Amino acid sequence: MPGVLYKKEREVLEYIAQFQRQYGYSPILSEIAKATGHRSNSTVHTLIKSLVEKGYVQKVEGNTRTLRIVDEKVKLGLMGSHPAIELPLMGYIAAGKPLEPYHDPNASFFISASLLSGKKTAYVLQVKGASLIEDGILDGDYVVIEKDNDILDGDIVVAIVDDNLATLKKYYKENGRVVLKPANSNMDPIYPSSLTIQGKAVGLVRKF
Repeated sequence: MPGVLYKKEREVLEYIAQFQRQYGYSPILSEIAKATGHRSNSTVHTLIKSLVEKGYVQKVEGNTRTLRIVDEKVKLGLMGSHPAIELPLMGYIAAGKPLEPYHDPNASFFISASLLSGKKTAYVLQVKGASLIEDGILDGDYVVIEKDNDILDGDIVVAIVDDNLATLKKYYKENGRVVLKPANSNMDPIYPSSLTIQGKAVGLVRKF
């Protein structure tokens, strides 16, 4: 899975995809710079280098006019012929700590629209810790969260407990009381005194 995509990188990637759809080949640095509002070709070169390193773009040797967008789903989404959506990367969630904002407010991911209901606001959080490791959610993974209060037993939720501490856990009701359970046999369930559901997990993104 390609890495985190920042605003300036996204603008360059979108322009490359749109240009390729129209002309059948890639734009040169000066064309990209002009279209994306950069004065320097070297700035665009740096952004393309970052896109290559993150796995979004691949250079084709011997042809300066060819930049191949590696992920076909991303390419189709950028070109408007496949349902895809861009979600903000809002921050980190670590069990028992306040939500920590992500260091770059413009960071985002392309997500398949099929993951979402389309009726709720959605965003992405990066997981810190191993509280859901037995459900395959690992430290460093990115979870797609849809703001939804219609929660069923077994749903993985982002919850604010005891006023300001955030956690990503499995939601259950037992004897009329909410229990937040980890998927880690070394951790105990949480019986919150106060609880605010921020949304439920509907997808997982892993950066290799």
